[in-house]
Amino acid sequence: MLICCPHCHRKNRLEPARLDANPTCGACKQALFTGQPLSLSSTTFAKHASADLPMVIDFWASWCGPCQQFAPVFAKAATAFEPRARLAKVDTEAAPDLAARFAIRSIPTLLILHRGQEVARLNGAVPPQEFARWLDTHLPAIT
Repeated sequence: MLICCPHCHRKNRLEPARLDANPTCGACKQALFTGQPLSLSSTTFAKHASADLPMVIDFWASWCGPCQQFAPVFAKAATAFEPRARLAKVDTEAAPDLAARFAIRSIPTLLILHRGQEVARLNGAVPPQEFARWLDTHLPAIT
C-alpha cells in the first residue's frame, strides 16, 4: 500500500502487515505515524488524500468555538486510530478551495476519505465516545 509521509509528503510503499512496526519514510527517515493530527494545505492535501490509507479530515477554523472544543477529541483519536487511518486537519480559512471542493457548509465537518473518495461525513462537534464509534463504523478495512 502507498502511505504519504507526514513530514516530507513523499509516498512510501508499505506492506499492510508492517503498519504496526513503527515504519519510517524511505526519503526523510522520519516516522510515518506520529500520533498527532496532520495539518494539510491545498498543496499537500492531494498527496495524502490519494494514498491507500483511509484519511479522517477535520475541516475547522480558528474563530469557531465548537472547532476549538473538538480539537482535543480529534487529537486523542489520532493516537488511538493510527496506523488504521491518517487524521488530518484542514483550516477552511487557509484552504477555502478545499472547503468549496467538499461543499463544507458548517464547521467542524468531519470526512473520511479512502483513495480520494468520500466514505462518510459527520457535521458538528461530538463527544469522544460518539466520534470513536463513528470511526469504528465507517473506517474502511486496510487491505
